[in-house]
Amino acid sequence: MLSGVPYETRMHTTATPQDSTSVIRTNNLSLTFETNDGPVHALANIDLEVGAGDFVSFIGPSGCGKTTLLRVIADLEQPTDGSITVNGVTPEEARLTRAYGYVFQAAALYPWRTIARNVALPLEIMGLSRRERNERVRRNLELVNLAGFEKKYPWALSGGMQQRASIARALAVEPDLLLMDEPFGALDEIVRDHLNEQLLKLWEKTKKTVVFVTHSIPEAVFLSTHIVVMSPRPGRIFDVIESDLPRDRTLDIRETPEFLAIAHRVREGLREGHSYEDTV
Repeated sequence: MLSGVPYETRMHTTATPQDSTSVIRTNNLSLTFETNDGPVHALANIDLEVGAGDFVSFIGPSGCGKTTLLRVIADLEQPTDGSITVNGVTPEEARLTRAYGYVFQAAALYPWRTIARNVALPLEIMGLSRRERNERVRRNLELVNLAGFEKKYPWALSGGMQQRASIARALAVEPDLLLMDEPFGALDEIVRDHLNEQLLKLWEKTKKTVVFVTHSIPEAVFLSTHIVVMSPRPGRIFDVIESDLPRDRTLDIRETPEFLAIAHRVREGLREGHSYEDTV
């Protein structure tokens, strides 16, 4: 049980053993924003490893730094202390080599571009030939079950379909790492469940490493090989929970004792993380 492990030990639990297959590695990483009202301590002492092919979810209360940590991985924010590597290099080098694809909370599709041209946009920036662009667009739209919607505009698609198009766009650059910031948070529960199942199938097909931000305990447990439980600001890693659920899981697994046991541990971790915050 979580209560039997000191916080300091849990905080430094790593998602995978330290080896050459680590895709992301942070060491004592902290980030403080300087504002007009004084410093804001967003992240503190983050030690984490993400292994190749893992599906890792960050979960915690609002403002705990989940998205900030994802943005540090993506080189959209810079830590003020500690270190981080992505594929063995700095986040900046990983960004410049297009080592990752990023899926935002909103689909962020250009309304004046067709779905195909939205997916092709980063490929145009990369300078790929029209033939290569078209082939990647076709292949990735098929992956997210949007074949046949190439000529549609975003406003003609549902919210779930728009997010699938944004996932196809992120995959089109052929990254090893997929970063996803609450991509299904604004969708209704039925659509969200459907996309969770589709995302698992996509992960199994592509073998990508996925880092996923969510507020939903069931979503985190259903999707993940590892669940990173974070405490309130400054965000710390309170626990890293490994899931031994089968990779070919369906939504029915959410009723099993094994699933409920992991969900209970996540919930207890979130509660204890708040308790720790109250004592410091």
